[in-house]
Amino acid sequence: MSYSAGRVSQAYASVGTHSQVEAASPHRLIQLLMDGALDRLALARGQIQRGEISLKANSISRTMSIIDGLRLSLDHSVDSSLSENLEGLYDYMNRRLLLANVKNDTEALDEVSGLLRELKEAWDAIPDPARDSKDYSSSEAVV
Repeated sequence: MSYSAGRVSQAYASVGTHSQVEAASPHRLIQLLMDGALDRLALARGQIQRGEISLKANSISRTMSIIDGLRLSLDHSVDSSLSENLEGLYDYMNRRLLLANVKNDTEALDEVSGLLRELKEAWDAIPDPARDSKDYSSSEAVV
C-alpha cells in the first residue's frame, strides 16, 4: 500500500486540527477559524496564479463558509453596535470573495486577507484573563 505525501500530510493536519478543536476554548476556536480562512485565502491566491480554477473555487468557497461561521458566532447581546459592524464586515468580505472567485481577482483576496489579519491581531491581543472568562459580558465574546 502506498500513500502520496500530500494525502498523508493532509490526514496528519486533519488529525492535528481535530485534536486542537476538541480541546479549544471558545476564544481559541475563533483563532482557528481565522487561521483557517487566512490559509485558504493564501491557497486561493496561488491557485489563481497557477490557473487552477476548480481548486481556487473550492478554496474561496471554504473561506466564505468560515467567514459565515464567524458571522454566526457573533453575540449581539454583548455589544450590538460592535457585532452589527462585524456582521457588516463579514458580509462585505464574502461579497468581495464572490467577486474574486468570478473574476480571478487576487487584489480582492488580498483585501479580505488584510481585513481578516487586522481582526485576528485584535482578537489575539485580548488579555489571557478575558480569554478564559466564563462571563461573556466583555467584548471578547462578540467576534
